Amino acid sequence: MENTAATNFNWSCKHTWKRSAKNTAWCLLGCAIGDFGTILFFQLTKVPFPVLGIMTLAIINGLITSIILETVILMRQDLDFLKAFKTAMGMSFISMISMEVTMNLTDYLLTGGAILTWWVIPIMLLVGFLTPWPYNYWRLKKFGVTCH
Repeated sequence: MENTAATNFNWSCKHTWKRSAKNTAWCLLGCAIGDFGTILFFQLTKVPFPVLGIMTLAIINGLITSIILETVILMRQDLDFLKAFKTAMGMSFISMISMEVTMNLTDYLLTGGAILTWWVIPIMLLVGFLTPWPYNYWRLKKFGVTCH
């Protein structure tokens, strides 16, 4: 027997693209706060630390700040803390990881390190947004799942 959900799936729903874009933007904001903050800290303080170490910390901090932001948003929508936290963790983790890795990879490939410049930040944000957006659309469309 054929799965009707799989056969009815389509990539042309404007409402779902719009909703998934909003979810992705919130995730990007949360990730960027921790990620950029970490890179900026090492850039300004000149603490000697390997680039891979800085980027690893930036990814971890980006994940943490994104989860915090999403948990707060969900709690403002009347979810209790535990449910909001579990929802933020479960629904967005793949999205956040792909976002963080591509943002940091873009930074490294364009600047040769963990360096924030006026021209690389918009590119990092664009790549960070576009990478998980189709996944977020798919997840919303297939499961009707959203964080915001």
